[in-house]
Formats: sequence, structure tokens, C-alpha cells
Amino acid sequence: MHIERASDDVYVFTSERYAQVTATLIVSGTVGVMIDTLPYPSETAQIARLAQKVAPDGVRYLVYTQHQADHVYGAIYFPRAEIIAHTLCRQYLIERGYKALEAARKQSDEFEFTRIKLPTTTFDSGTFSLRLPNKTLDMISTPGHTDDSISLLLQEEKILFAGDTVMALPTIADGDVQQLRSSLQMIGEMPLDSIVQGHGEIILKGEIKEYLRRSINYLDQLEARVHAAIEANVTRDEARQQITIESCGMGRVLLNGQVAPLHTANLGALYDRLAPAKLNKPSVKLLPVVKPVEYAAVQITAPRIKARATKIVSRTAAKPKPTRTRKVAVAEKTVGHAARKSAKSTTKPKAAGVVKVPRKKKK
Repeated sequence: MHIERASDDVYVFTSERYAQVTATLIVSGTVGVMIDTLPYPSETAQIARLAQKVAPDGVRYLVYTQHQADHVYGAIYFPRAEIIAHTLCRQYLIERGYKALEAARKQSDEFEFTRIKLPTTTFDSGTFSLRLPNKTLDMISTPGHTDDSISLLLQEEKILFAGDTVMALPTIADGDVQQLRSSLQMIGEMPLDSIVQGHGEIILKGEIKEYLRRSINYLDQLEARVHAAIEANVTRDEARQQITIESCGMGRVLLNGQVAPLHTANLGALYDRLAPAKLNKPSVKLLPVVKPVEYAAVQITAPRIKARATKIVSRTAAKPKPTRTRKVAVAEKTVGHAARKSAKSTTKPKAAGVVKVPRKKKK
């Protein structure tokens, strides 16, 4: 596992075992916030040991950027953490996560003690903010790779933790090409200093616009070529052979050469979605290879929209019964004495899309 510091309080961990997938630890005072985990227990256990040293009061929150195994399997190493995710993430973990873990256990004994931990707080629209001492994390929906994908903006340092919305090769096998294109365009308009992507190295400020332009161009080229292949009655297997990753403007060396199967999966999924609609779609010409373009500097402040958030009462790791799942409005949270005092009150707090953690007084 490779460890890199994106800033003084931000640690980025990159797996050396699976597709350079990343996880992040943000330290605020004496508490930590994890963004995703790594899939293999041995690597996430190393993260947990480091977190104990740099965040003495432990990891208070764990955020899933989406539901897939390489982002959630290490949650058992942070037993006290409240888990935050998109509403669909929780749904997909219930529908698919348990079966996927059973399959993983059959392939490797390493996952014998791995457990699925469901999100305890979810949101499905707007911006959901987590306020920590001297730090604010804004969570926004960025669908495309999957429809439950989210990204997190660390406001004070202008770092975006983009999950798999941004990675060396855009992937849509389980997502939607138009949604991903729109999410990448939105990210391109943000005033960012760096992006921590779901797989691969940190993208620095001077690289962001070209990196996103290349990703969008790949999606455009792929979609256009698949359209053209379908119009020419090219079969799915023939299209997979003819439409190479290089013809779509990308190279095979990305992610240590692991992008080729990702490209093949993209192509097959897009062909399957577009082929049934052939008679209703006009012919599409191949797009020329796009030269780098200069984007005008745009400063955008994301609107603060009250998120429609829910908190899941059940915290058990076992597969829950849907009829026993109860949702209550997420309210502004406090820690310590204030939290215990509010728990005794009979007055219900108003819902808000903000979670606050009070500043801990220095001794």
C-alpha cells in the first residue's frame, strides 16, 4: 500500500493489490473521517493502525462514495464510525452486497471475517455537509460510474474526493455515459486545487482541465464509434475487436495496464444499451480526435441546498429485514455533553442536511 499526503491533515492510501484503488483519511483535531476503504483486509488494517496514532479519538465518520466492494469491504476496521452514503448505496448493498461478499469468500479466504456494514445516514439530493473543527466536507451526487456515486469537497483546501467518477479511464459498465459526462463537466467548472480519484494518482491543479477533457473525449469517441458500428450492422464481438482503447484517445498503460478490460466492459455495456434502439436512432458520424481546449476560468460556489437526508436506526451488520427498518430525519448533531442533554429532551430537532462536530477544547 502506498501512502501520500494531499495536505497536512489528509492522508491518501493507494492499494498495490487492486487497480490502484484509493481511500482517504482526513484528520480534524483528534477525530478522523474516512472516505472509502481498501478492499483487502491487510491493507485497511494498516490504515486503521495509522488512524489510531493521528486521530486519538478514533474515526468518527466513514463515507462510502458508492456501493462496490473495493470501497466498502474495510468498514469493519472502524466499528465506532457512523457511515454516510447516498440512499441508493444502502439499497444496493442490501440487494447485491451480501451475495457479492459470499462469492468473494469462495474465491479467497482473506474475506472470511469481512462483513457488510450498511450506511446509517443517507441522502439523495442536494448537498449534504459535514462540519468539523476548521474543516467542512460537502457531499454531492455525481452519478455516471454508478447512479449512487458521490464526491466530497473539502472546502478549505479545495480538494475533491471524486471516487470513481474521476479515474484514469472513465467506466460506465454499471452506469450511464450521459450522466458521467455531465458529472465530469460539472467538476471541470469547480475551482479546485487537486482531485483524489477513485483509482490512480492525485491530480494536481495544473492537470485537472486536461485530465477531465481527455476523459470526456474518451466517452464521446466511444459512444460515437459504438453508434456507427451498430448502424453498420457490426456484431458485438466484431465491435469489441475493432474499437480499440487507442482509437478512443486513451492508452493501455494506465492503471498499470489494467484499463484494457475496463474499456472492453465499457464497449460491451454501451453496445447492449444502444443496439435495441437502432431503428429509432439516426446515424452518428465518428468524431475527430479533439485537440486540447482552453477552458475559461470560472469560479463557482456550489449552492447550499438542504439535503433530503435520512438516518437509519438499525446499525446491525446482519442483513436487515426491510419491515423493521425505520427512518428518522437527520438533525444537527453535537458531541459530548450537548448530545447527552439533547437525548433527554422530548422536543424533536428540525431536519437539516448538515452534521456538526463541536471543537474539542485543548487541555
